[in-house]
Amino acid sequence: MTTTALIPRRHPDTPRRVPAGVATFARLLRIEPPTSAEFDRLGEALCEGDPPMDEVVEAMSADGIATMRPVFEHALAHGIANTPDAPDYLVSFFEVVEATPEWVDHARIAHAAQAMNASGADGLFVARDVSLIGGYAFSGFNQTLLRTGALEKGSNTRFAETSQWALDVISDGGLELFGVGYRSTLRVRFIHSLVRRHLLAADDWDVAELGLPINQTDMAATLVGSLVAPSLGGIGIGIVHTPAEYGAIGQLTRYVGWLMGVDDEFLPTGFVDAVRLLHHTSAALSTPDETSPILARPMINDPLTWSYSRLPAIRRRIARSQHLSISTYFLGRSAMSRLGLPTDTLPWYPPLRFPINAARSALALLPGGRARASTRGRRSQLRIMRVMESRPVTIGDTTHLASHTA
Repeated sequence: MTTTALIPRRHPDTPRRVPAGVATFARLLRIEPPTSAEFDRLGEALCEGDPPMDEVVEAMSADGIATMRPVFEHALAHGIANTPDAPDYLVSFFEVVEATPEWVDHARIAHAAQAMNASGADGLFVARDVSLIGGYAFSGFNQTLLRTGALEKGSNTRFAETSQWALDVISDGGLELFGVGYRSTLRVRFIHSLVRRHLLAADDWDVAELGLPINQTDMAATLVGSLVAPSLGGIGIGIVHTPAEYGAIGQLTRYVGWLMGVDDEFLPTGFVDAVRLLHHTSAALSTPDETSPILARPMINDPLTWSYSRLPAIRRRIARSQHLSISTYFLGRSAMSRLGLPTDTLPWYPPLRFPINAARSALALLPGGRARASTRGRRSQLRIMRVMESRPVTIGDTTHLASHTA
């Protein structure tokens, strides 16, 4: 699904103010703002979808999603060559997806996953309290979320789903062919296409105003926002990687984006290029509106529902203050105000954790230190996932199209 060179009205006339943290790193890395041509291209890409997957979903819908979904899942897990009676459109799609690009270096991807696991629970907290909450200022995203059940299903479950996808991606061997991260990423891509098809058929979706749902610009921004922004933000809380690890994170992000259906022109070529993409898409998309507080405010009290095994009432209130403090520290009070969030919270948690994380980052440089840090961090990530969501997380459950994705 792609339209011709239309730039929808949601695209601003000039670049918007980039979040302070992103702007700071861009200056340090000597990243220039988008040129006029680059900025216009981001506007055009708001009307470009994912034709290979959109064609698959169209054909599956004609054959019956309920009938064809098990065939799709079998190909995900076992390969298209081992999937009997797969229709030609699935064969064509999976032959491309399974032909891993030559530039993919699985050793570097494993290196990146190890570093990202070593970020531990604090890495997840930065993803939640900075990337996700701050992302609600990108109001173009919000139109899709609000129409696919984000309020009904709840912000806590949505973040748990996003986190489960990320943890699948950075699991041991997760991005090998048919690995859990490979499968989860292609499932997300499938769900994106279902959502795109559904919303375009709705009477209230205005392409001239909004572009396509889950378009190339939005997907590129979400890719680097999910996988690169937390690594940048982690520096502010003492989580520091080596230059080689940051480079490997860029490689992992590129491959995940390729699997997700992001066009080559929006795939980062390395970590610095990923920061450039984050900076440029932020300049095009950072336009808060009345939907921003609608989606951000429910996250304030999500920690009050978390399942702590000991002293739950006290720990829930501490967690609420903790997560507001992280948002305040990184986003600043003016951004908190625009998002409809409290502006009187002291940013106490990041300074408290900084020396602990910095010491752990230094210890990880010792022989075997990164492997130990990765194991410890992975345990803490899985533990906080159980605290946030006591039931198993199903990717796609926060959209009312979940019945099509089961």
